[in-house]
This record gives sequence, C-alpha cells and structure tokens, in this order.
Amino acid sequence: MTSPVRLRIILGEQNSQKVILQHGIPTSLSDLSKEIEKQCNLKGHFRLQFMDPDFDNEFMNLMSTSEIQDKSTLKVVFPTTPSDRDNSPTPQLDTSQSRSTCSSPALSLSSCDTLILSSPSTSASSGCVASVSPESSSRIKSSAWPAVFTVPRFAYDAELKLDQGNAAFKTHGTFLSPDPKLKISILDGLAEEIVRYKVYPTNTEFNQVAEALIEKHPCLKERGSANGYSGWKASLKYKLANYRTKLRNIGYTEVTVNSLKHKPAGISSPAYNIKKPRKAEVNYCPSHPLGETPETLEEVRVTLLSEIKKKNNEKTLRMLMDKTFSIRRHEVVKESPPIADFKTRWPALFRTEEICAEFERITTVPLVSTYFAKMDRYSAKLMKIYAK
Repeated sequence: MTSPVRLRIILGEQNSQKVILQHGIPTSLSDLSKEIEKQCNLKGHFRLQFMDPDFDNEFMNLMSTSEIQDKSTLKVVFPTTPSDRDNSPTPQLDTSQSRSTCSSPALSLSSCDTLILSSPSTSASSGCVASVSPESSSRIKSSAWPAVFTVPRFAYDAELKLDQGNAAFKTHGTFLSPDPKLKISILDGLAEEIVRYKVYPTNTEFNQVAEALIEKHPCLKERGSANGYSGWKASLKYKLANYRTKLRNIGYTEVTVNSLKHKPAGISSPAYNIKKPRKAEVNYCPSHPLGETPETLEEVRVTLLSEIKKKNNEKTLRMLMDKTFSIRRHEVVKESPPIADFKTRWPALFRTEEICAEFERITTVPLVSTYFAKMDRYSAKLMKIYAK
C-alpha cells in the first residue's frame, strides 16, 4: 500500500499550507495540480514550481512529478496583471490572468503546449522587456490554453441539479440524464469558458474539456460511450459552431476573417482556407482596441515612422507598437504581405526588442527567457550527445 505523502505548498509571501496525498504522489502533473487545487481551495489557472537541489534549491518549474518526494516544498505561481508586476511580486489567489514580461532568463514554462507565465525578477541580457499598454490590452487574450481545463460554475439551478446527481451517483451509482435546460446551461457555460482561450479548439482540446466535465461531475458520464464523454464532445463541437456564428454577427474579427466575403472570387465554401491559429498563437487576429478604427490606427502607424528616427525613444515606440498590434495582425492574416513591404510599413518591428515583444503579444510567451530556460534544462544532455 502506498504511504501518504506530505507536501508544503507556498501560496504567497508568508502564506503556506500542508497538503497530504493519501495515495502517494500522482503519476501525472495534472492530477497533482487538481489535488492541490482541491485541498488549498484555489481558483483559476496556476503552475507549480519545486526547489531544485541542482540549482541550490532555487524554485524551478515542475515538469514531472518524479522531481518531488515526501516533505517536498512546492510553490503555486499565478499569472499576474501589469499593475501587479510594478507593485508586488507576490501571486494572488483568484487573480485575473494577464501577460508576463519577457525579462527574466530564469523563467521557464509549464509542462505542455499551454504556456502560463510568472512575473519577472531580472532582466535578460538583450534588454527585451515586453509589456502591454492598458489601452491595447483590453481586446487581446491574456493566456494560452490551460494545462488543466477548469470547468466553470454553471447557473445556480444547474449546479443544484448537478450536486444532487453527483450525490446519487456516489451513493447508488445512478447516472443523471440531463434535461434540455440543464444540458443547454452546461454547454453554454463550457462554450463561454472555451472562447476565453480560442474560438477554434482542436479535437484534443475538445476531448480535454469533455473529460474535465465528467471528472468534475461523474453523474454526467455516458453509459453507452467507450470513454464516457463522446456525446458531450459532439455537442460541444456543435455549440462552438453556433457560438462562432454569434461572434461573427457582432463582428468578432477572428471569426469574420473567415466569412464568405473574404474568400477568393468564385469560392463559396465556408470551409475553404480557414484562417485560424496553427501553432502557438493566442492572439491570432485580435479586434482593434476600444474606440479605435483602421483609420485611426493607420495614423498611429505613420506617427511610428517618425518616432523611430528619434534616439532613446524605446518607451514611446513600445506604447505605439502595442496600440497598433491588432492592425498589424490583420495585415498579416488577411493580406500576407511580402516581408520587404511589411518592413517598409513597420520598420520598428524589425528591431531586436520589438521582435521579442511581438512574439509575446502573439503567444504570451517571453521569447528570450524561454530560450534560456530551455537551454538550462537541456544543455547538459546536449553536451553529452555532442561529446560522443
């Protein structure tokens, strides 16, 4: 029988808690995160760091549960808002997710494609520090798809029905057959949570959402399904398609870019050449900042051409580049201009610090610190390979 494992969880400055894993250390990082989330009553997305003895017990991102043992110390890291970066380095519970800065080579990533960042502590050697001005950040996404999808709370009456269903399932093993109103409430809630991250989820991500649903509410498992959630997955796909229609009708650019009027002449298929994130883009084709139009942003672009000629003007350039991010992405996604033409229109973008900043605007990932963190992680193994 596996012995219980005790962990010390640091939640913030002068704030820690003991967590006991009755069945030992989980094999997967997601299971460990869920257990810590449950016992510490955490909300929102976070990642874990552990004290790495190879680096004098400095906190490093936890990539595998094999790195921890009984009485290990873990640290919970939440995304922080820009104001948090300036005022306090301590992560707060229930904070809204925001982008981090590209300034610390000691930072690393979470365990998979989902990249959620911590606040910086030191500056990278290149001086690449990415930030988002308030006027431009209100219309862009702040984080990538989470490593562990968190099922949101549904409408009050829906939660009551689910609580009753879960209790009956736990006591008698009875599955709940949701009525149409309950099912609509569940699908609406999941759809709203999904589009916080992306409007075109992949098949794997649909699996992740449906699996998270039946894990939180086991009474919703489907008896005729091999995995217990294939019906929910299919319903989610239809719900997201309908949700995209609503977004298109209100002018949401990431969806309207795929409307028929933007297709080549003679093409009448909505599925032709769908423009959507293919790699790690979080802000693929964002809407313009509130109160801005293509015309006003074009005026800002012209201002940029004169501002780039001034010395020691990095702060102003960063602010203007943040503000014009949406119109730049529209040009790239809709027009695919030649690099030479794009460089003529946006010369500031080809400066080292702005390349790094643009990368973070699109992916929310700090480029330089990520590179150095990965080099630190794999350099020893690479040196062994090269030595052969």
